Amino acid sequence: MNKSSDAQTGPTTTPTPTTTSNTRTVSPAPKPTRLRDASPLAREPPAVPTTRPKDKLILSNAHLPGTTSTTSSAFSSPTPNMRPPLSPRPIHPPSLMIEPPHSPSPPKRGSDVAVGERPAFLNTDSLVKPSTPTAASRQFKIPSRPHTPSVEARKSPRLVPSQPPSPPPPRRSTELRREREVRDTKPVPPPVNRSEKPMMPSRSSYIVDGNQAPEIKNRFADKISPFSSPPSSSGTPDEDDTPPMLPARPRPHPEGLSRALTFHSSFEPPPVHHSMADRRRGRDEIARGPITPQITGEQRPALPIRPQSIYEPARGTNTFMAPPPRPTRPGTNTNQPEPIPANGVPTKRVVSTPTSQQAALPTRTHGRSMTVDRTSSRIPSEFRQPIAPVTRAVEERSTDVLAGGLGKADALITSLYPDASNTNRSKPYINKGVHEIPTKYDSRVFDVCGELVCTTGSFTRVWSVLDGGLLMSLSMGEGIRGTAVAFRPGANVGEEGERVWIGNNYGELMEANITSQSIVSNRPNAHGRHEIIKIYRHYNELWTLDETGTLHVWGPDENGVPTLVSGPTQSYRLPKGHMFSMVVGDELWHATGKEIRVFLPTIDGRSQFQVLIRPLCQESAGEVTSGTLLTSDPDKIYFGHVDGKVSIYSRTTYSCLGVMNISLYKISSLAGVGRYMWAGYNTGKIAVYDMGQTPWAVKKDWQAHDNPVVKLIADSSSFYKLDRYQVVSLGADNMLRTWDGLLQEDWLSCEMKNKEEKYCEFQKLKALILTWNAGATTPNSLRYSDSDASFFQSLLQGSDSPDIIVFGFQELVDLEDKTATAKRFLKPKKKEGSDQERMSHQYRDWRDFLARCLDDYMSGDLYHLLHTAPLVGLFTCIFVKADLRDRISNLSGAEIKRGMGGLHGNKGAIVVRFMVDDTSLCFINCHLAAGQSSANQRHNDIAAILEASILPGERDPVIRMDSYVGGGDGTMILDHELCLLNGDLNYRIDTMSRDTVVTAVKSGNLGKLLERDQLLVARRRNPGFRLRAFDELPITFAPTYKYDVGTDNYDSSEKKRSPAWCDRLLYRGRNRIQQLDYRRHEVRVSDHRPVSGRFRFQVKRINPKKRAVAWMECQQQWEDLKAREASDERLYYLTHIIGYDAATAQRLNNERAASRKLHRSPSRHRD
Repeated sequence: MNKSSDAQTGPTTTPTPTTTSNTRTVSPAPKPTRLRDASPLAREPPAVPTTRPKDKLILSNAHLPGTTSTTSSAFSSPTPNMRPPLSPRPIHPPSLMIEPPHSPSPPKRGSDVAVGERPAFLNTDSLVKPSTPTAASRQFKIPSRPHTPSVEARKSPRLVPSQPPSPPPPRRSTELRREREVRDTKPVPPPVNRSEKPMMPSRSSYIVDGNQAPEIKNRFADKISPFSSPPSSSGTPDEDDTPPMLPARPRPHPEGLSRALTFHSSFEPPPVHHSMADRRRGRDEIARGPITPQITGEQRPALPIRPQSIYEPARGTNTFMAPPPRPTRPGTNTNQPEPIPANGVPTKRVVSTPTSQQAALPTRTHGRSMTVDRTSSRIPSEFRQPIAPVTRAVEERSTDVLAGGLGKADALITSLYPDASNTNRSKPYINKGVHEIPTKYDSRVFDVCGELVCTTGSFTRVWSVLDGGLLMSLSMGEGIRGTAVAFRPGANVGEEGERVWIGNNYGELMEANITSQSIVSNRPNAHGRHEIIKIYRHYNELWTLDETGTLHVWGPDENGVPTLVSGPTQSYRLPKGHMFSMVVGDELWHATGKEIRVFLPTIDGRSQFQVLIRPLCQESAGEVTSGTLLTSDPDKIYFGHVDGKVSIYSRTTYSCLGVMNISLYKISSLAGVGRYMWAGYNTGKIAVYDMGQTPWAVKKDWQAHDNPVVKLIADSSSFYKLDRYQVVSLGADNMLRTWDGLLQEDWLSCEMKNKEEKYCEFQKLKALILTWNAGATTPNSLRYSDSDASFFQSLLQGSDSPDIIVFGFQELVDLEDKTATAKRFLKPKKKEGSDQERMSHQYRDWRDFLARCLDDYMSGDLYHLLHTAPLVGLFTCIFVKADLRDRISNLSGAEIKRGMGGLHGNKGAIVVRFMVDDTSLCFINCHLAAGQSSANQRHNDIAAILEASILPGERDPVIRMDSYVGGGDGTMILDHELCLLNGDLNYRIDTMSRDTVVTAVKSGNLGKLLERDQLLVARRRNPGFRLRAFDELPITFAPTYKYDVGTDNYDSSEKKRSPAWCDRLLYRGRNRIQQLDYRRHEVRVSDHRPVSGRFRFQVKRINPKKRAVAWMECQQQWEDLKAREASDERLYYLTHIIGYDAATAQRLNNERAASRKLHRSPSRHRD
């Protein structure tokens, strides 16, 4: 009793914890299974600790009398067998006092409850938590024994919130017998576990008998409230004298623990209910004394009621709502030891005063959102007064945008795909330096700064894009991989690219010096145990984001560069589920799924963090995968989506300006390069889009990687450092490739095409094209009908004496004859003999017949047979006038088999190309897959035909530029200037019955049928449809398929095939081809009707001297254009990336431009 009195009158002390105030403790009470099984090395996100007032730390001492330091020290001894002193006053013990076995108390850590001035972000999870390891204690479970109340020095009589209590079981005879045994026997050590396993003693677990009962009350009176001292103070100084844990290799964070961390159950339960504790916060005295257990031994104490929630935040703190209707309060910095400068806002750089940034939001005197619901009864007091007009304007703008579905109704959705008719397929290689660098390991993240490109993964390596040399290689260690990388800002522009920051999958940040190839600084557990997924640069700041949404802002130190020596300047919490994010001005645009949120991180935490109330979203587009800005149009932000769409948002109004369909494939990455947008796809292709028209135009398209494109980066520093604009791409094939961002070769080629009138002479040629599926007929079959016999005579005589005549036939042999087809497929082709000898008699008959028709019906004109080519039913025969034959050169032909997986020529194409003067012409005769439902197979056939490199290539670069288009060399069909495609394409009419089609044909309602023509539908809806590059004159004639042979009746057989426009003529000539007519002919000998068209070709002849002059003019114009682009890009880099003011940036730009003038031509005329 004297000791108790002395303890009550003596000063209250608390054992000094071994951990800092940043740490938090885990309650020693039983934990959920997922906490109990956690790894002792598990760590938590770093905290932004706040210094709590002293009066709040000792609140429990005022509420709970009898709290002494001696009691705390005595009952926290690590010796498990030590008994507390017995009281001379005996009282009856409770019914059963056996305590279930407990593991040793876990390491002590600080609480992370958001109270007082502690900042709250989007939710209570946004509080940054410490990254110290967690030593979870594993509790033994005895299924046959229910939990019984017990008394120990440092535990609350109530269960912890993290373990739901179970109702008391009914009393059984065994329990009564156990109670009698306890009364009659002396205290004994803890019983052996019933599972015959030794029980682990607890530091403060005892078995209390009747002689010890009088001390129970005092023990509870001496108990220190968890609100009066850090929970880590449960041990004695002796107990805390444990050696520091050696550094250990990080281990993966257990999933169960990561989920449990959000419940904030890391403190001992208070002796009273949570709601009562909240009400008593701030009072000097409590109305009631501490809760003590019933020790009368007559009745078992009742278990506490299950709490409604595992964690109830203190009053006044913000709770999490997703998506949050109210923006969160700004965060404050408490983890940065360096004070903020006197002006309140640290400077971006010593000489950095950017003036072209986005206008700041209107000044406000509060820290909450300016966009609130004023009809709610929960309006803060500062919003109940009228606000300034400028604030109302901002609020009305935001409200209008959000009320309208974030601009959803105003968004212009363009269903038309970009125009691909003038696409260039050449790869834009840079003239100097290496074109590709193999990383030789699995890398998915990289950054580039001038000459240097850094990749990370299992290794972090730095390469030179000039010679491909390896400048640095660091191994990340076993099980560790780099997940984010960025070049650290330098103290000035000359120090850019000297060091690099690396984030790994264990939340560690490292700073590497490229010159010394070493790690010069690191920050273990900068993000706890969570993977760092992004490192952003914002002037001379670096922002790091992990997978849980924790955002750290690393501000500059006294040298003007971010450092890892101290903690982050500011920390914020972002939503989880990151898909894509990028820095736009001072804002961070963050995408999760389809939703885009805008945040405003600052290093002082005084600005409103969440800019918009609700996220931006376009339901018509898929999940966001990428995004970019264009320096030519800084007010627009472009986001790529998984379904091949691009959404456009305004930076000022945050409204959606439009949604464009650009592809059917996933957009992996976007990059803004000047006035063009580059897009990388999961097909490995990269496309460049010109957005100066609607719909956009595909300026360039090429196969950049064999596997999906992982990332594209337009290096804004390359003009300042290398005097070139480079774009670097990383593919899943682990290849880094550099591209010319200015597209110099494309510009020169296009400019020379525009100047052709200055150095070329043009001439127009007439051409006649016929396509006909003859159905295995012979020339003799035309004699049985007068109309059929006069078909070729009327065709030729009405053609206006063409210079070129092309006959394209399909099915000159019976393809339905399986026996003949098998013989043609299995019988080897004869290698000996001429082409005429190998040609079957059907083709020879038609060739001779056509030659006689020209001699008979084209009197006065002499035609020469230029080329014939057969392919299992396909037959192409080309005649030219005699005076044109000498002007033709570079004649070649090829065939493409598409039947039976490319093995048989019953389906496929014949390609013939030649040059007339300096113009290239290509003719394609096709027969595609048949069947109403085989549209996709026909798409694949035509794609394989047009993408095949089957023709001899041109090696002379001058001829390639003058005579071919699209950056081609003549190996592919679309490389030629004039292309004409004919054949039985077999495209049908969809979603209409045969009778409906026949009725519409008879009534002349062809427009209704053409709307559902498979070819025309694919041209409108399928951006990957290769025939989109071709044009076709509007169809005004009835379907040419399928007729009963010898009649004008559509198919009346058992199959009753629906009529369709299978026989077509398409052309591609970039305004150099004009189609004069497009008609069908009534020849009843086949089930198809022939289709013909008259064309006018424009061919050119180049004057070499004039061309040389034009080439020099183009070179001079290119140098001027490059100088302007270089100046603009250097200024943008110095002001928007480095952070210099306009005057300093202009001075540095002039100095760099002067140093580059020596590389320009001395013969140039300059003003």
